[in-house]
Amino acid sequence: MILKDTLRNIVIEQRTELESYEYGTERDDLQRIPIGLPFAVIITGIRRSGKSTLLHQLLKKLPNFYYLNFEDTRLISFEPSDFVKLDQVFNEEFGSSEFYILDEVQNVKGWEIFVRSRLDRHKKLFITGSNASLLSKELGTRLTGRHINIEIFPFSFQEALRFMGQDPSHKSFETYFYKGGFPEYLKYNNLEILRELLLDILYRDIISRYNIRETRALQEMTLYLLTNIGKEFSYNSLKKMFGFGSVNTPISFISYLEDSYLLFTISKFDYSLKKQLVNAKKVYSVDNAMSIANSASFTSDKGRMLENIVFLALLRTYREIYYFREKGECDFLVKVDGVLKIAIQVTYELNEDNKRRELEGLTEAMEKLGIEEGFILTYGQEDELIFEGRTIKIKPAWKWMYYTK
Repeated sequence: MILKDTLRNIVIEQRTELESYEYGTERDDLQRIPIGLPFAVIITGIRRSGKSTLLHQLLKKLPNFYYLNFEDTRLISFEPSDFVKLDQVFNEEFGSSEFYILDEVQNVKGWEIFVRSRLDRHKKLFITGSNASLLSKELGTRLTGRHINIEIFPFSFQEALRFMGQDPSHKSFETYFYKGGFPEYLKYNNLEILRELLLDILYRDIISRYNIRETRALQEMTLYLLTNIGKEFSYNSLKKMFGFGSVNTPISFISYLEDSYLLFTISKFDYSLKKQLVNAKKVYSVDNAMSIANSASFTSDKGRMLENIVFLALLRTYREIYYFREKGECDFLVKVDGVLKIAIQVTYELNEDNKRRELEGLTEAMEKLGIEEGFILTYGQEDELIFEGRTIKIKPAWKWMYYTK
């Protein structure tokens, strides 16, 4: 429970801070946010990726609005019943409004009941959070059919170029290749920012939230996965490697890491869902610089760094991404509207030693799965080859990301 006057002071102070907040680099996702629908727009993403900045950019489009950031430490005693007081304060201080902006609202138990009540009054709500499952669990029970999800990631290549004031080129891609897209790191160029962010995610979003006791094992497993981007793993192998008592522990830990948007996994493609679930998975990081900051060896494999960047570019557009492995291997298969449409092979450099292997893996996937469009993405090469009757386009990843995808 919180006093109404205390709540009023917090609301007014946060509103004053909003007015002095820099607009920042406009996010591509701003155009995806529907303003006129009486729905809850749920904006989720990893900490420090720009969710709050996106909200501030959204505010510029609204005639009047109510705003509260629930990560304010003074709101630690906020209870569901305090939403009534909050509504009173909003109305008394800012008059009537149809727009609510609730930042990191998942910190308040029962928040979804308040949101549903406002939707029933035809209000429009914009909600942010840094944990996907905590939001989706409540949304599934209380807001079925009444919400739209938008996921935010660190800067894309295009957004990073705007932030840095650069044009698309091989040279500017080199910067993005190593520095990634976290705005604060790009601004201050201090890897300690990303090391502290990792600890913040582990302790605030996972360890304290799920009452985890095996904190050292969680941290060691996380660092291992951040270092081994693009490699296959199984839950049994992680169980043995880190001495977990049950395979359920690494399954849960990876679920938490994915929910916090730190890591992502993809499955080997199979028409059998059961086989997809039991096959080894591949893991990717939310950002190259995050892996570099927290690993001693990640930068030694530029091929996996490039593969990670391509995966993140795909993730911004598509939700069904797989890898292929039979006689050969293809890095990415992409479903569009439920149909496999695109096959992508990633290699830092295509040369005479690896050319046949990369082409055979790509064309095998295309032939077996009926995929017409295939690419080989490299760091800097551009070419076109005819292999086994198929035209294969070879593109620099940065040109594919900026002009094609």
